[in-house]
Amino acid sequence: MNASIAVQVLPMYPDQKKVLEVVDAVIAYIQSTGVNYEVSAFETTMEGDYDQLMAILKQIPVVTAKAGGTSQMVYAKINYFPEDTGLTIADKVDKFKH
Repeated sequence: MNASIAVQVLPMYPDQKKVLEVVDAVIAYIQSTGVNYEVSAFETTMEGDYDQLMAILKQIPVVTAKAGGTSQMVYAKINYFPEDTGLTIADKVDKFKH
């Protein structure tokens, strides 16, 4: 594991059902890739190989379009550590789970 990426998809629709459909499609896509991920209230964080994560990230706007999305913003935060020395999702958040 040499990277983590947090991605936030913001569909621009007043219809909350439509928003959830698009976001759920993105999460289902991430889940289908087999990478380690965690969903939170505002973003989904993935961790693994940098090139694999970037390929997944590249597909997310396509996934939103296939889910019927026509207007959404996709924001990403990328943490790359070339020597496999980064903190994992578990390192960062497990101590706060209840």
